[in-house]
Amino acid sequence: MERQVAIIGAGISGLLACKYTLSKGFHPIVFEAKSSIGGVWTKTVETTKLQTPKPVYQFSDFPWPSTVEEDFPNQHQVFDYIQSYANHFDLLRHIKFNTKVLSIEYEGPSEEEMQSWSMWGGIGDPFGSKGKWKVMVEDAQSFSTEDLGSTDAARRVLHRSLTWPDAGVQPPTQLPVHRCHVHLVDFVILCIGRFSDFPNIPEFPPNQGPEVFHGKVMHSMDYAAMDYKNAADFVKGKQVTVVGFQKYALDIAMECSVANGTEHPCTVLYKMEHWNVPDYLPWGVPLTYLYFSRFSELLVHKPGEGFLLSLLATLLFPVRWAFSKFVESHIENKLRLAKFGMVPKHSFHKEINSCLIATVPEKFYDKVEEGSINLKKSKSFSFCKEGILVNGEAQPLKTDLVILATGFQGDKKLKGIFVSPTFKDYIAGSLDATVPLYRECIHPRIPQLAVIGFSESISNLYTSEMRCRWLAELLDSTFKLPSIKEMEKDVAKWDEYMKRYSGQYYRRSCIGALHIWYNDQLCKDMGWNPKRKKGFIAELFEPYGPLDYASQ
Repeated sequence: MERQVAIIGAGISGLLACKYTLSKGFHPIVFEAKSSIGGVWTKTVETTKLQTPKPVYQFSDFPWPSTVEEDFPNQHQVFDYIQSYANHFDLLRHIKFNTKVLSIEYEGPSEEEMQSWSMWGGIGDPFGSKGKWKVMVEDAQSFSTEDLGSTDAARRVLHRSLTWPDAGVQPPTQLPVHRCHVHLVDFVILCIGRFSDFPNIPEFPPNQGPEVFHGKVMHSMDYAAMDYKNAADFVKGKQVTVVGFQKYALDIAMECSVANGTEHPCTVLYKMEHWNVPDYLPWGVPLTYLYFSRFSELLVHKPGEGFLLSLLATLLFPVRWAFSKFVESHIENKLRLAKFGMVPKHSFHKEINSCLIATVPEKFYDKVEEGSINLKKSKSFSFCKEGILVNGEAQPLKTDLVILATGFQGDKKLKGIFVSPTFKDYIAGSLDATVPLYRECIHPRIPQLAVIGFSESISNLYTSEMRCRWLAELLDSTFKLPSIKEMEKDVAKWDEYMKRYSGQYYRRSCIGALHIWYNDQLCKDMGWNPKRKKGFIAELFEPYGPLDYASQ
């Protein structure tokens, strides 16, 4: 019996899901709302580069080409690499482009029956409940006006039906027509990510929001969608304020400083300083040796660890502290953070456990020193006619353009795709807990569905590939999941770990500093040997990366 799998999204996770489900004989159909693969790499800020070293951000069976010599490839190089991967494994023929998934609805046993289950899907099998997912999609197709005949009257009827303003406008010969379809599939893999589509917009009191501002307010998502030249022209000659201090904020501020110099300095308004890195070689030591080895993971308490590992993590706390201070001293020295009042109060260890590491654009603090970028800290702000009212300051910050680099609401995006209110509540989980996914992939109480690429790591490509291989083995019945209660207990342990080390950022579901321990669980499930190195010393101290998992 042929099993059809719907994959929603053709970013990196979607391509990996497609490749590995194909390898097990399934029939994937990938729905992509855009006209291209690549997800967040399809279009981004011009100066954006890869945030992690190239060896850690690659497919296990498709290394980077030798022509890409940079350690941190730019957006074009990453996009070309992803396209080459899709072409090499002939994935494009399985993708429906310009096809937006509006909703998914489960048709099978009643919710009352499902609530009584002790195993996922009733019997612990990916297809055990015999249900189907109804995937509602909207596709945009090019529709020729000639299809209605050649008369002007017929063409005007078509234009009116598509709300085209025909008065005084020469009608085009091709127009997009949106059609809705329903697909019934056996399994759904959500690869919708968390860094697109649903911008996180701060809330403001009445009459203190963007509506009272006489300038323009936009989200970084809209800025990134602009053509590079148009973006540069758009900020030229404007007093720009960028809100945020993560990667998008830093890159956009640099582009504004290049466009306007000291004549119209760009202001970066931020809440908290971060340990953004100038490189991955603190004092000449590769960061991967400090945070990507088994030894580094012995320094932290892990979900499901035994007494001896817990005792060891407690005893090795001074080493963990020393590693963090070692990296912090390098960043502080190289970027001259103390000079600009930008030394964070939290540790680098917390930063990496929260997946908040961003690479500082080259010469960013030189721009701060010359005055083309101003840094201003504020816990809150609001708008007025002239610009921004910074908390604690009497005079408004005059500005023409405000760009909100304030992130995305990935959990709302994930929740919004379900029709069932019960499933919406399940997938969102509690507001004081991480999104409740077993192995960061499976919700114990939602059958025949997986989520790939929602929780974060230092290298999302690397982590997504491991998850897709695990999921493909699960679909192929290589192993079965434990009971619902056992899965929920495991989810609670990971939630406790994330709260312990990520603090207020636990909702990011970051496994950044524990990816080997996490991969060990996946390997054990699949029947693979989790120890991938040759020899005790290499196993303990050498960094782990994608190529270590190139084969079973």
